[in-house]
Amino acid sequence: MRVSMCMISRMLIIILLLITAYSCVNFSEPRIYSFEIDTLQTEIYKNKPQNLFFGIPADSFNLISGQIKRNGLLSQILIGYGISNQEIDILARNSSDVFDVRKIRAGKNYFILCDNDSAGKARYLIYEHDPAISYIFSFNDSINITPFRKEINKVIKYSSGTIRLSLWEAMIADSLNPMLAVKLSEIYAWSVDFFGLQKGDSFKVIYEELFIDNKSQGIGRVYGAQFTWAGKTTTAIPFIQNGLESFYDSAGNSLRKAFLKAPLQFSRISSRFSSSRLHPILRIRRPHFGVDYAAPVGTPVVAIGDGRVTAATTEGASGRIVRIVHNSVYSTAYLHLSRFGPGITPGAFVKQGDIIGYVGSSGLSTGPHLDFRFYKNGSPVDPLTIEAPPVEPVLEENLPKFDIARRVVESLLETF
Repeated sequence: MRVSMCMISRMLIIILLLITAYSCVNFSEPRIYSFEIDTLQTEIYKNKPQNLFFGIPADSFNLISGQIKRNGLLSQILIGYGISNQEIDILARNSSDVFDVRKIRAGKNYFILCDNDSAGKARYLIYEHDPAISYIFSFNDSINITPFRKEINKVIKYSSGTIRLSLWEAMIADSLNPMLAVKLSEIYAWSVDFFGLQKGDSFKVIYEELFIDNKSQGIGRVYGAQFTWAGKTTTAIPFIQNGLESFYDSAGNSLRKAFLKAPLQFSRISSRFSSSRLHPILRIRRPHFGVDYAAPVGTPVVAIGDGRVTAATTEGASGRIVRIVHNSVYSTAYLHLSRFGPGITPGAFVKQGDIIGYVGSSGLSTGPHLDFRFYKNGSPVDPLTIEAPPVEPVLEENLPKFDIARRVVESLLETF
């Protein structure tokens, strides 16, 4: 390897400069500088904000996470982290007004912040009830429970799509939240047959999507929509009338039709909707997803809304039963009938108020009554809690305000 004299000269100059600089240093100074730097670092450490975990300064704790097991209890978890039975009893009493600790659910996440020592006693247990709310159980100077609510961010979105196979498929194809399909099917339940969509049908919608920790939590309000089905375009305009928001078309007509409050003239409700009812015959607890109306044998039972009969048959414990699909969202069932109404066969179309059967006691029943069931998107809901928006059009005195809302929605829908 050959090194030029020029390179050697440069290296010597650099070395001389380093030696000169080193020889000029006062060796007492580094101690002063070091002391000042250490002091500064200590002050920074003292004043440094701690990392927060569900609002709790967590740097001095060990973090443990897990999921509630089937038939699991908070007490079983806490005892393993130094919490006594007495403390658990105090917690149960103090938390009863905020959250019933007996109602924890399997599969839910929990987190424990425990002391960073050999004992490892739990100081906080956080139970993640849902993405929006958690409950913090603290075991410090006092034992209590505090709800912790995460911020929900609402993002306004404008979306459109064209049907190829189904509304759900269109959402997936356009990378939209599939729950938007559910929202649209509820708004247009009475004006669009979602089981009969054709290729080329389309939609536009202005809505808010809800986010927690940058993760979508579903769809919030819909601020306006258009749906083109079978060559007809229907605009959905949200408008508050009599304190209740409903959707109306451009002419101010409601997009929904009412259901009857009850499918018969009844004397009393003998049993209500319940997730755990003591069966009067079997003497065991099981869900009762309907409302029992006590009435004499032969009392006419009517359809609560327009629809198509999908079943008129006998089904074991349900006895003689009629099932009706009202649209792509709502369906109903009428159980324990004595006989069916005239012309009530699968495929028959019925109007609201048509007689579909008569009260009886067929199947597993202790006496004459109608077990009425109401379904939304295939899931049973309590018929007594259904709050159907009014079906009357926009009232004349509200038309000026509605017209402003209509023009705003229609102009926004034209922008995309």
